[in-house]
Amino acid sequence: MRLDDYDPGDDIRDLGRGGGGFGGGGGGGMGGLLIGLLPMLLGRKMGCGTLLLLGALAFLFFGGGMNMLSGGGGTVDPQADSRGGANVACDTQAEKFACNVFGSTHQVWGDLISNYQRPTLNFFTDQNRSGCGAAQAAMGPFYCPADQGVYLDTAFFNELAQRFGAAGDAAQAYVVAHEVGHHIQTITGTSEKVRAAQQRASQAEGNAYQVKMELQADCYAGVWANRASNSAGQPVMEAGDLEEAMTAANAIGDDTLMRSAGQRPVPESFTHGTSEQRMTWLRRGLQTGDPRQCDTFSGAI
Repeated sequence: MRLDDYDPGDDIRDLGRGGGGFGGGGGGGMGGLLIGLLPMLLGRKMGCGTLLLLGALAFLFFGGGMNMLSGGGGTVDPQADSRGGANVACDTQAEKFACNVFGSTHQVWGDLISNYQRPTLNFFTDQNRSGCGAAQAAMGPFYCPADQGVYLDTAFFNELAQRFGAAGDAAQAYVVAHEVGHHIQTITGTSEKVRAAQQRASQAEGNAYQVKMELQADCYAGVWANRASNSAGQPVMEAGDLEEAMTAANAIGDDTLMRSAGQRPVPESFTHGTSEQRMTWLRRGLQTGDPRQCDTFSGAI
């Protein structure tokens, strides 16, 4: 992808490892993951995020769909290092790439939305804390509406390539742009409306609302990819990037994740949509570049 180098400011933070008192050791173990996520599992209707690996584990252990982040919990570690300026940069290859995608999303959405408010990008290792509670690597990247932050342990990019067979920079960019898509839903009021509807809904109905949220975020990721260009005026998407992004979308559909976990797909438990749906809405955003075409709440998906 043809991305410019992004000069990180105080919208990018390095939270480091293990903040917030979640105990020692990594968060990638299966037992530690399930224990650490119990508060969020119980608070399904209070937030949203993309919890890719949690989805497979939740299907395997609980026989149900993925639950959303709690709207409560702690805040970003006040001692966190604020990235930016001359002293600290996005200094690993994976982090630098994520920063460049993140900066590019600001350019696109800043042109599309008046008074655009930037989210933060929060790097962490293994486990830390977000405004929505625990941030654990095994959850995958997620967006927390409570503090308007995208949370990412870049080790997930290796997991995406090795476990899900979705390698490449466009696959990684899709992940970051999808989470920024959830931020667009927050600042435009969509998230608040959906959470209110979920409070009145049954489990299956709440899951269906969440599927629409996730598919819209996929479409928004496509809108970014369609519109993004670098300082030379070149589109950021190159030959082969579309295929990489579609491979990632296909790999993380609920039906595919359930089968990978040895489970029979149960549509009522889906919270992110099928592989076909995720590819369809990502492609719609890519082809149109128009966020108005991302209305997953009207008509069939």
